[in-house]
Amino acid sequence: MHYLTTPAVCFADVPDYRFAEHYIKVSDQEGEWLHLHYVDEGPCDGEIILMLHGEPSWSFLYRKMITQMASQGYRVIAPDLIGFGKSDKPTQQSDYTYQRHVDWIRALLIELKLSSITLVCQDWGGLIGLRLVAEHPTLFARVLAANTMLPTGDHPASEAFLQWKAFSQQVEIFPVAGIIKGATVTELSKETLAAYDAPYPDERYKAGVRQFPLLVPVTPDDPASAANRAAWQVLQQFTKPFITAFSDSDPITAGGDKILQKLIPGCAGQAHTTINNGGHFLQEDQADSLSQVLLMFILANPLNIQ
Repeated sequence: MHYLTTPAVCFADVPDYRFAEHYIKVSDQEGEWLHLHYVDEGPCDGEIILMLHGEPSWSFLYRKMITQMASQGYRVIAPDLIGFGKSDKPTQQSDYTYQRHVDWIRALLIELKLSSITLVCQDWGGLIGLRLVAEHPTLFARVLAANTMLPTGDHPASEAFLQWKAFSQQVEIFPVAGIIKGATVTELSKETLAAYDAPYPDERYKAGVRQFPLLVPVTPDDPASAANRAAWQVLQQFTKPFITAFSDSDPITAGGDKILQKLIPGCAGQAHTTINNGGHFLQEDQADSLSQVLLMFILANPLNIQ
């Protein structure tokens, strides 16, 4: 498997992201090793919050929340998925599969010996994170799901998603920052937009961001469908605290919160909320509000009474 590593100079001007770099090696399953980057902030003995990003963002998306929650005494871990951020980037789209992404983040949980995890997941962070919750339920204490879902392909994809899928493969220059800009409701600074482009000096680095739309199960026989159905069997028995905090201005995932609330027992009695004035990337639009929801959720569901 051939891969690229984004030169460090590309991240020199990224604003509000002065976190120490941490890496683990994960197998490419072809005999080589990839470097997976992660942020690890806050006290080493603090309760663990795992923040998983999606497409086409990276851990930079959570920078404000990382700082806020670490200042409250939590240990916040925010990895860059392989192909994103400061992690290594295989150059062939075929190198990226749903299962590999699940396995790569599973390797992080094992390497860092994480337990009693509070998962925060958005977009593909949920497609990966909710699979891991189902496959390792004893490692997770709580889940906050924001603008995400765990699809099986048993229901038709929306026309909007199919158009996005086609666009991702046909566009000559994949506009990472433009996608972020188009899925937020606030005006982002040129420095912030540049930070989303920073991991990708040219198109060779973008195989992962191009491949992700193709990996979402949209047919019942998708390679990931069976595993996701199995995950749902577990999630429908998952009684640990589970809260939804979807935004009010995300047509892509609108209504997904109601499905999660209906199907996952741990949603019962939780203070589910809608984040106002938030687009798909609500961590950019409403980081303070989402951090407050997360903090109140953790405090309302302490570990010692689970």
